[in-house]
Amino acid sequence: MKLNVNALGTFYEMAREGAGLAATRLNSMSEFESRVKVTRLHFTHRSEIRNELDDGSEKVGIRVSMDGELSGTSLLLFDHESALSVAGALVDDVDDEPTNELATSAIVELCHIMNSGFVDGWADVLQAEIDVDAPEYVIGDTAGAFIDEDEFGNMHEELALVFQSQIETTGTEFGFEHYLIPEHESIARLFETQTDDEGIEYEKLAGFDQMAQHGATRVAENLSRMTGIEMDVDIRRINFISLDAIPETVPNEPLVSVAFSFSGTLGGYLLFLFDPESANELVAATVGDSPGGGLGAFEQDAIKELSNVMTSGLLDGWANMLDATIDHSTPAYSHDMGAAVVDPLIVGLSEVQEFAFVFDTRIHAVDREFDVDIYAIPDETDLEAALDRLDARRIDESLSHDVEETEFEAREFDADLVEEIAAGTFEEVEEL
Repeated sequence: MKLNVNALGTFYEMAREGAGLAATRLNSMSEFESRVKVTRLHFTHRSEIRNELDDGSEKVGIRVSMDGELSGTSLLLFDHESALSVAGALVDDVDDEPTNELATSAIVELCHIMNSGFVDGWADVLQAEIDVDAPEYVIGDTAGAFIDEDEFGNMHEELALVFQSQIETTGTEFGFEHYLIPEHESIARLFETQTDDEGIEYEKLAGFDQMAQHGATRVAENLSRMTGIEMDVDIRRINFISLDAIPETVPNEPLVSVAFSFSGTLGGYLLFLFDPESANELVAATVGDSPGGGLGAFEQDAIKELSNVMTSGLLDGWANMLDATIDHSTPAYSHDMGAAVVDPLIVGLSEVQEFAFVFDTRIHAVDREFDVDIYAIPDETDLEAALDRLDARRIDESLSHDVEETEFEAREFDADLVEEIAAGTFEEVEEL
């Protein structure tokens, strides 16, 4: 199966149109004023889907099986509190649990009408018929409550395709997710009808994702070694998304970011995002607490250097797999609101493309509140050309031969050194 960017764009618009129709129908049936926050097309592992649904929080909604031009499973899920709000807006006497018959019927009816909006949107774009079964009410806090093992088994072994949309309401905390999990054979047939011989081979994208996974694991290991904090890879997925929607995927809160551009056989941007507390903890774990606290010049240089080490590890692995050279820029530090740290990258790419593959990784500390999000956004044309020349045999070779690890030795905090570095240049930090 080949993935043509134009066909992917069609499917992305299909999902976004369906989400828009669902939001419109929600507005017409309730007091809420809702809109589509973001629509994503994920390429992800079955384990990631399972983990996302298995996060321990109770979800309430419907599950619908589909057949025809597009077959698979559709899930509309509210979080517990939102389900109560929705049911309370439609019927009286809703208990604390959305399980009485009246509340259950209200939720099923609303979800069914919204799901019909999604399906109608997809059918309009595909100009085809999609048959849906009767909705099944689902509630639970584990993945097994929503997707059975046979359905997990029917997903692509390495890289399942999932459509996901979020709808938000004005002035109301409202948690709602929609998942469309198509059967692999079904989506392969659709791509064949929408795609010519041009495009990215699905298996090569899966292979490249294996390398990205390996690189993310190495970054987590390097961070553990540098900080003494046990790290693990929490989220790994490839998003195909409209450039103008990328800022919506970033939390709307103050963030510390370090950005790099990279060029060569593969060009694009790499972005590391920390919340300020995680950034401070990272600095403290590697070079000790500073007297003034906060994120002064010394802390900024330390975060840039750590990000530089992580960038070299990631890109060296990619270059090794592609048997090519990938250079990267010096780090650009920013401390701003979420969307503001992403906008400059979007502007740079939007001159040449409308959509992007975003390699989205989250690394978190095992036993404390510490996260770093890594966004790799390759140039679309470069990625297609790079994967076209990718020899599948090099994937296994690259995975079995790690690139040389970059050394970063943690030192105790030295007040004189901090003052010296804060007044100096980026290169001086390397002398640590």
